[in-house]
Amino acid sequence: MKIYNTQTRRKEEFKPGDKRLVRIYVCGPTVYDHSHIGHGRVYVVYDVLERYLRYKGYDVMKAMNITDIDDKMIKRANELNISVKELAEVMSLSFLEDLVRLNVLLPEFIPRATHHIQDMMRIIEKLIENGYAYVADGDVYFDVSKFDKYGELSKQSIEDLIAGRRVEPSEKKRNPLDFALWKAKKPGEPYWESPWGEGRPGWHIECSAMSMKLLGETIDIHGGAQDLIFPHHENEKAQSEAATGNRFVRYWMHCGLLTVNKEEMSKSKGNVVSLKEVLDKYGSDALRIMYLGTHYRSMLEFTWDRLDDAKNTVERIKKAYENLQSILEKKDVKWVEKKKDLDVVEEYRKRIMDALDDDLNTPVALSEFLGFIRWVNKYAEETEMDRDVVNAANKLFRDVLYIFGLKLVEEKKGLYTEELIKILISVRQKLREEKNFELADYIRDELKKLGIELEDRGKETRYYIK
Repeated sequence: MKIYNTQTRRKEEFKPGDKRLVRIYVCGPTVYDHSHIGHGRVYVVYDVLERYLRYKGYDVMKAMNITDIDDKMIKRANELNISVKELAEVMSLSFLEDLVRLNVLLPEFIPRATHHIQDMMRIIEKLIENGYAYVADGDVYFDVSKFDKYGELSKQSIEDLIAGRRVEPSEKKRNPLDFALWKAKKPGEPYWESPWGEGRPGWHIECSAMSMKLLGETIDIHGGAQDLIFPHHENEKAQSEAATGNRFVRYWMHCGLLTVNKEEMSKSKGNVVSLKEVLDKYGSDALRIMYLGTHYRSMLEFTWDRLDDAKNTVERIKKAYENLQSILEKKDVKWVEKKKDLDVVEEYRKRIMDALDDDLNTPVALSEFLGFIRWVNKYAEETEMDRDVVNAANKLFRDVLYIFGLKLVEEKKGLYTEELIKILISVRQKLREEKNFELADYIRDELKKLGIELEDRGKETRYYIK
């Protein structure tokens, strides 16, 4: 399998540090609002990557973080007149719901930034000790001039980065590109005690801390959207390698942006398309097919016509699968040996998997799969069939459905899964322990509206679906 490595700008043979275990870290959302379909694309791309690696026999350990403290969180919480913590609880639940509804395999770790403040402080202290960071009036900055490989990921010189890229201004910095590891407390903001005074972490340090804590100092794949290459991933790479002296990531993968009318989605432009809205109208299968129809590194222009086409494609896949399942129920089939047909199925498998081996080329894999279902529909009309061929075709169909994450079942609004309900109950229990009864009751009441009744029995909570 070959993966395009952003750092080297070429496809490379994938060789994880461990022969069978692949460690993946994906930058998740800043939970100041509900996810849009651009976020959904990122979730699905790295879900398909994980599924394909598992299909190939690897074990996968994946982490996808939740940023629950930053400038956007503070601004949004103030607009809603609630605490940052309350906003984070509600939007984190919304994010988890989106993952489940998208049929994304839940990562082994979904760490929240505020749960790893101490881990961030330890890295910052080490960077200061090693001479890569400095304290400036309660703030702590990473000194870019001390890290020789800065710009290696984004492939730009420091001069070019200063001239053409977004940097956070501050009179406390020694250099314009120096970035905040720790920010001194401002009035009305959440804060933590630290060796440098009361404050909160910078954005970039959280991913280094959580990745190294959960997956180790060197990981195999780091994923995210292309707009994170600079400054987020460039800074993350610099601070991680400066702290440990080791390579941080073997393969950097970046997903192309999703645009509307050739523009990136943003509230100011009024072109944001809600992920929940699309899931309600089209379900996860159609949305995933739309995503997979464009290579993950390419820009994807969203239109409702694309979604309609994807929905029609899902119907074709469903029909072919039903035809395949009905073959064994036929009474007028004559079972014979037809090795040539078995060769046809194996050739389709090879072409589909070859495409996925080529930097996860899902458009080609999908095209080959659609060719396969046309063959399945034609084969289902024959009166002489080979059991081995039917079994092989059924196995290929199921393998592709798994890799693509397709369910082929009607999605009901208000999707109930045991796993999701247990997550909600666990969060509610923690809120009650913290005496945040208002938000705990909100979760209980909203679940009740969906027909899910909670019953508290001491420390245990049971649920009933009406």
